[in-house]
Amino acid sequence: MSQPNYLTPEGEAKLQAELEDLKGPRREELAARLRSAIQMGDLSENADYHKAKEDQGFLEGRIQEIEAILRNSVIIEKTKSTGVVAIGSHITIQEEGFDPETYHLVGPTEADPRKGKISHESPIGKALIDKKVGDVAEAEAPGGKIKLKILKIE
Repeated sequence: MSQPNYLTPEGEAKLQAELEDLKGPRREELAARLRSAIQMGDLSENADYHKAKEDQGFLEGRIQEIEAILRNSVIIEKTKSTGVVAIGSHITIQEEGFDPETYHLVGPTEADPRKGKISHESPIGKALIDKKVGDVAEAEAPGGKIKLKILKIE
């Protein structure tokens, strides 16, 4: 059994929309490209045909990947704050000498640090899990250990 994929409702909706696009318009577009390339004749030296077949492989692979993610997904529901950092929490933290920053703790599928979404499996995410406001979490970063004071949990 594989690990569950933790998704926010927004993350699930985004994957569902991508899946519908891939299974509908994108598949149809590729089928038309393949038909067109096949009509050109000799397939052994037909670059359009080979590129379309390669693209079809990537498309079908992505469809399978999304279906597997959704099949094993656990939706992170908004819960009333228990005062403890958990998956789905919005955490405001401050590293000494820096301004406070707010992050949303999500599963690795949705993690995007530039957009304020960090994975619960990342070094910082692991350090923050189960901590309370006022706690200091220590995480191993590329530049060495960092200490993060938890200012707020939502």
